[in-house]
Amino acid sequence: MKQKLKYSIILLTIFVSVFGTSCKKWLDLQPQDGLIRQEYWQTKEQLDAAVMGCYASLLGGGSIPLSKYLFIWGELRGDMVVPGLEISSDDDEAKLSGLLKDEFDIMRTQIASTNTLVNWEAVYKTINYCNTVIKFGPEVVNNDKTLSAAGLNAYLAEAKALRGLMYFYLLRSFGEVPLKLEPTYNDSQIGPIKKSTQQEVYAQIISDLTYAAENGSVTFGNMAEDRGRMTKFTAYTALADAYLWMEEYQKCIDACNKVIESGKYQLLPAGTPQSNFYTNVYLNGNSVESIFEFQFDNQKLNPFAPMFGLTGREFRAADWIAEGNLFGTDPLNSSNVDIRGNGTSMLESNASISKYTNQRTSTTSYAHWFVYRFADVLLMKAEALTWLTPGNAANGTAAIELVNKVRVGRNALSYVADKTIENPDPANTENVSLYVFDERAREFAFEGKRWYDILRFAKRNNYANEKILLNIVSASAQPNKQQTVINKYKDHRSHYFPVYSYELQTNKALVQNPFYQ
Repeated sequence: MKQKLKYSIILLTIFVSVFGTSCKKWLDLQPQDGLIRQEYWQTKEQLDAAVMGCYASLLGGGSIPLSKYLFIWGELRGDMVVPGLEISSDDDEAKLSGLLKDEFDIMRTQIASTNTLVNWEAVYKTINYCNTVIKFGPEVVNNDKTLSAAGLNAYLAEAKALRGLMYFYLLRSFGEVPLKLEPTYNDSQIGPIKKSTQQEVYAQIISDLTYAAENGSVTFGNMAEDRGRMTKFTAYTALADAYLWMEEYQKCIDACNKVIESGKYQLLPAGTPQSNFYTNVYLNGNSVESIFEFQFDNQKLNPFAPMFGLTGREFRAADWIAEGNLFGTDPLNSSNVDIRGNGTSMLESNASISKYTNQRTSTTSYAHWFVYRFADVLLMKAEALTWLTPGNAANGTAAIELVNKVRVGRNALSYVADKTIENPDPANTENVSLYVFDERAREFAFEGKRWYDILRFAKRNNYANEKILLNIVSASAQPNKQQTVINKYKDHRSHYFPVYSYELQTNKALVQNPFYQ
């Protein structure tokens, strides 16, 4: 737990070290996010502090915290989250203003470049910290002979893994984005930069994550650090995710196997009571199931209290989830429950999203943001196996077994939404794929993955499954606007956010994403 405290205060330490001077000229020349003072990069302790600063930046952000952006980008265009306020008419909608209106506009597919929630500033802030470490970290080996080449590479691996992960969020959210690999550390570094293609961004993501997987640390010595920092297995997990996104299925499987075969992660045993599951995985965090989490603590609270009901409620679970149509019910035994459902992910009584708020108050709101858990690796491998050789019954059987490993561990119910859930025909690729897709919805409810899962599923094989995306987004639309929404989302360019208007004004090399021109 000490490591989490270190993350939350480390930026202050760096700012004092780098900017601890009365020379106003220096502050004028250096943007606040710089870590460049020539005197700084002298010891491995300073390098370590700079790397910790990269992690600390995950807890902050830009206009709003980074973790809130990631929730909004990954959930609001899906079908599992609705506004916390009841909005039943155009008059109700007209009363919204500011942030609430921007959130509602995303949910209703009315996204404009002026929407403050398409601001990517928070992500690029972390990228800039990483760029700074990657550029100036190698200087430390010349000044501190106690830092070995392997030790330096391990630090660089952490920075590259984080940079790769941040660009992966940008790729899935915006498509084409500026690929900035040099730090901004003085006025001469601030200039226009154009967008790179999706393929160029993807290539950089793979390069960064591959380096991290090959050079990263196996462990940092304890569970909290291993879950709060980028180990080589965290990098392999993110690699698997990126390969799956780009339909490189064998590479995804290989990366998943690296994580599985490490023996460092496991699901809690089948039969684990729901209270123990919630306490271990979500309340305390850094569990044996976890791979990477943002380490909020009592020194740095998360932004979830006003989001999910401790001091207001911006978002709640969609009605179909609160009514039992995601996790199911057992009509003969009310105590037989999916341990991920009512009481863990949300409360059926009022549709509140409780995953981050159960047993907490506004002053103890430091649940982590869960980026990757071991179940993700199992289900990514299942999805990749499904599509590796379509129609292959052996691969389909292996995929079903991985899904069922998760289902058994969670006591998943076999009767959901008025239908019985049965193992699909392993040779029927579409049905096996839906089996994986549906289980991911239950496993990662409200963890910022739903929209990316929907889009990945839909765009596979040149949008062969476009219909599932259209069905989901139209179901979330107002009845009189459903056809409009369907027509909009038939244009595949609409599946990515616009470039924020402020960025277009300040970076003249940027061009608006085509759908929003």
